[in-house]
Amino acid sequence: MAHPKWKTSKSRKRKRRTHHQADVAQIATCKTTGEKHIYHQAYKVGDDLYYRGQVLVKGAEEDI
Repeated sequence: MAHPKWKTSKSRKRKRRTHHQADVAQIATCKTTGEKHIYHQAYKVGDDLYYRGQVLVKGAEEDI
């Protein structure tokens, strides 16, 4: 098995990877609500907080 002759430091590796990023933010559409949102981000619909089509936090409900 091949082994590297020198260890690549964390900073050297991270400097190399700084340019490995998406040019434009990717937009997804929720199958549950139909709302457009950024991938891997929670999003609000009304007062509810959703992530991957599931409610994470229910909005404040009014007492009448």
